[in-house]
Amino acid sequence: MARDCGAQAIHPGYGFLSENAGFAQACEAAGIAFIGPSPEHMQAFGLKHTARELAEACQVPLLPGSGLLSDLPHAQAEAARIGYPVMLKSTAGGGGIGMRLVRNDAELAEAFGAVQRLASANFKDAGLFLEKYVEQARHIEVQVFGDGQGQVIALGERDCSAQRRNQKVI
Repeated sequence: MARDCGAQAIHPGYGFLSENAGFAQACEAAGIAFIGPSPEHMQAFGLKHTARELAEACQVPLLPGSGLLSDLPHAQAEAARIGYPVMLKSTAGGGGIGMRLVRNDAELAEAFGAVQRLASANFKDAGLFLEKYVEQARHIEVQVFGDGQGQVIALGERDCSAQRRNQKVI
């Protein structure tokens, strides 16, 4: 349809198409510029645990966290290493789905299976990891725009701290 109307580029807006590497690849294959991250970047940063690994490799400061968790005992060992409270997170998806604050081993034991099932049902990926939870944190995001030719600018920051169920409201 995009080719039929003469489109030379597609901006996917926000949501699922903006994060869909297959869609970006289809645009590229059709000779239509995809205005957004490359398919390779989407795949590299699409899972939170691999994004953490890339950030660590580039020496970006991060909260203490874990890699993918194999099971509940592994999660409990990692939580003991990191220190409670921790956030149990799905590696896939977003929108606050698949995140649970846990303050002790008992809460982690109760949450592990539930978050795993939620992640699997919503994102077809049951992978989980942990991050240290910061009680009084601000959620600041920076919008970065690049032209694909090496020119990159930061378009400012926004405070996304007003949240409901781990989903930005404002």
